[in-house]
Amino acid sequence: MFEILKHFESKYGTLKKKGLRIEGLSMIDPKRKKHVIMISKPFIFDNRLLPKKYEGLDIKSKIEGGLPKEFAFNKDAMNKEYVWAPIKFEKYVDRCSEEIRKQFGNPDMSRNEMLDALAFGNFEEHKKKSLQLMAEGKIPPFKMN
Repeated sequence: MFEILKHFESKYGTLKKKGLRIEGLSMIDPKRKKHVIMISKPFIFDNRLLPKKYEGLDIKSKIEGGLPKEFAFNKDAMNKEYVWAPIKFEKYVDRCSEEIRKQFGNPDMSRNEMLDALAFGNFEEHKKKSLQLMAEGKIPPFKMN
């Protein structure tokens, strides 16, 4: 398993310049002996550059640093508000598109590319999954506009 981590580090280690931290392996389910590769990254990070899985291991990430005001939440309201609601990504991109383009070093980046980069690699997939989870009652309800 450490070989998989070494391969991951050699393949994606260059992203450390963009703020990626590879934290190592973590066991998230001791009963099933399920391991993941743990990473941390800044909020403004091009998630399209990372896979969701690598050689059979899921990639689990956490955001390091602050979140934009669109994603701010009250800890008391955590179960009442979905932090990653799709509309929040849209509002943030609409408000800060020039800053995002500059951060990614791509002055021609489209709105959809920014949404994909920030929303876990695929904005439309995130939106669809969020709506499904909301319908199943697994996340708090959120507005779409």
